[in-house]
Amino acid sequence: MERVTATLRGLAAALPAGSKLPSSRRLVGDLGVGPVTVQRAIDALVADGTVLTRPGAGTFVARATRTQTVDTDWQRVALGASPVRAEGVVSALSMPSRDVLDMSRGYLDLTLQPSSRLAAATARAARRPEAWSVPPVAGTPELRTWFAQQLGADREDVLISPGGQGALSTVLRSIVPAGSPVLVAVPSYPGAIALLRSAGLVPIPVPTDTDGVRPELLERAFEQTGSRLLYLQPTYANPDGHVLAADRRRPVLEIAARAGAFIVEDDFARWLGHGPTPPPSLLRDDTDGRVITVNSLSKAAGPSLRIGCVVARGPVAQRIAGLQVVDHLIVARPLQEAAVELVTGAGWNAHLRSLSAALNARAARLVTALNRELPDCTFTRPRGGFSLWLRLPRGTDDVELARRALDRGLAVGPGRNYAVAEEDAAHLRLCFAALPEQHVDAAVRILADSF
Repeated sequence: MERVTATLRGLAAALPAGSKLPSSRRLVGDLGVGPVTVQRAIDALVADGTVLTRPGAGTFVARATRTQTVDTDWQRVALGASPVRAEGVVSALSMPSRDVLDMSRGYLDLTLQPSSRLAAATARAARRPEAWSVPPVAGTPELRTWFAQQLGADREDVLISPGGQGALSTVLRSIVPAGSPVLVAVPSYPGAIALLRSAGLVPIPVPTDTDGVRPELLERAFEQTGSRLLYLQPTYANPDGHVLAADRRRPVLEIAARAGAFIVEDDFARWLGHGPTPPPSLLRDDTDGRVITVNSLSKAAGPSLRIGCVVARGPVAQRIAGLQVVDHLIVARPLQEAAVELVTGAGWNAHLRSLSAALNARAARLVTALNRELPDCTFTRPRGGFSLWLRLPRGTDDVELARRALDRGLAVGPGRNYAVAEEDAAHLRLCFAALPEQHVDAAVRILADSF
């Protein structure tokens, strides 16, 4: 279809506005394709404004839209400095061209997504009697119950949210006012860092190692900053896949308790483990409502299934729920119903098992290729998640290396997007969830050639 679309676009560009294109029947004969292919190509050109169709008359070249030149320089003065820094998030979402191997985006490729189950679940959900009515403000009871069972919470403490990013935005803005310091275990998710800065909050880095956030540094950070909030990814953290060690869970909770602080547990990767059983959520060890857990289905199912949840207890839960209503009113009920159909269906657990095996195989192949092709780089194999955190040799510029790799056909994530402050070494985030296993070796060879 791409060839046909390009041909028709070229034909339209060569004709004056208002000209009629050949009939679909003639195009079928001239291009040697089926009528469905021609119709899809025309639909694509209609969608981007190249042509328009008139029922019974045919397809015509659209008139060029005249855009008036507007002087917007005054806006720079009125807006002032921007608090929004979304570059790391945008780069992680942007799809590279078809000829580029993708190790930059943190989403499953189509072979790992339960696409047929998602389609069936959506179709069944749309037929539910109340699918298009206003849902309960906190979310549908079935979905709240399912999340509660997965995370070890009471249903009444679960608030359904429009994806994990939306949930994090609401939670972080609910707890502390603008200008407040927020501790962030680093390296960390760029989306959370961008949210903090956009909300006028001040991210303060707290280093991690292979066992998660370092308790002695966490305690010092609370003492020095007076922060009342810690952002943490205890399970398969992005970007390095570490897990908070069992012997650190209680000290982290106790340190936060002495500081009178909340912990926001970003549990986005719960179902992306490379082994049989993920550790329990930090929420399960919490006895005084200190931990606020955010979870999402987007990573394990599909990026457009924008369904997540917040688990919070006590007055903070009411504040979070109130701000979410102000921001979003409701979470689309058809998506909630589709999520219920998906996760309670017979194939969900089988999908999670096959996903775990596939991510484990891709990680293993990536580790082998890196050891062979890049012996001067170091890393720790991730225990879960979708990415490996590659430490580069001293003096390497991560952004420049990523640019050279892209020129050679490989997209990777520069490590500085995952930092809050200056770092003592450069890194790359290598995502393997969107890259088929058979392409891993070629990707690593391109990276090695890019040094």
